[in-house]
Amino acid sequence: MNSTGTEADGSRGSFAVDSTTPGALPRGFEAFRREWETQLGAVFRLPDLSPATIGDFRVKVRGVRVRDVVIVDVHGASAARGNAILGNVEDQVRMQVVRRGAWAVSDPRGRDERTIPAGQFLLRHVGRPSHFESAPHTTAKLIFLPAAMLRPLLRNRSITGPVDSPELRLLVAHTNMVHATAADLGAAGVHAAHSAMIELAKAVAQGRFDDVEPRLVPALAQAAKDLANSHLADPELSPAMLARELNVSVRTLQRAFAAEGESVTAYIRGRRLEEARLALTAPATRLSVSELAAHWQFADSSHFIRAFKKRYGQTPTEYARSTGSTGN
Repeated sequence: MNSTGTEADGSRGSFAVDSTTPGALPRGFEAFRREWETQLGAVFRLPDLSPATIGDFRVKVRGVRVRDVVIVDVHGASAARGNAILGNVEDQVRMQVVRRGAWAVSDPRGRDERTIPAGQFLLRHVGRPSHFESAPHTTAKLIFLPAAMLRPLLRNRSITGPVDSPELRLLVAHTNMVHATAADLGAAGVHAAHSAMIELAKAVAQGRFDDVEPRLVPALAQAAKDLANSHLADPELSPAMLARELNVSVRTLQRAFAAEGESVTAYIRGRRLEEARLALTAPATRLSVSELAAHWQFADSSHFIRAFKKRYGQTPTEYARSTGSTGN
């Protein structure tokens, strides 16, 4: 378990709990409840979890609050069920982004039940108590948002779609940045993170985002990096491919990277070189320099060797020898 604590003005807080490790039960749930109530409870009260959920609480959770926005990443080895408290008035916009398994939501009387399968998200306004249930081995991102700013856009609609839509990619990239930087955010950072989160949630509700909105530039750059990182060995990876997947122009994407002091092409090349460097030192690696060059999409061995030496000060062969690797 770890926690960044809560800022003095109550504007942010975060924690992480892992009860999947041996010996974590039964204390895992108590640690989780304590951290949730301390760090997130001011915005969203912990649901009344079922006895079965509490008794077999094998879950990895990280949560962060930025003002009235809460982001929770859940990796559940066990199933979970939360029971709504009747008579409780809820007025929030909630999003479930499911990567693995399934997440079901319904009202206390079993009406309006929806199941979000892996690869899908659900965004909706919640104006009354609601149940939830997750299958074992479910991985999901839960986002709780202020209703006042988003309810007019939703107009009692539930928005569903794939997790790889451009708007969802940007929102997820931003939430990951918030998790990573929460402990270091000052007042200005909290304001910027919160404003961008609201704008990105609006973009999901509308099915489009303002690609010249300066508050969204960091999220656009990060979403492009995340996408590039998952396609580094793909010969089709290029600024044009990333721009197409994120539904922006190449010029807009280049501007987002320029704001961080590098080009899209330089980022891709740098990441490919880093992966090649790691491969050279991996115990199981038996790839030659020419095979590494081909795998990471360099034109030929000569281009790869020059680029590698410029970045690391040694040729791939020299680097492998200096680290004791058997690569050649």
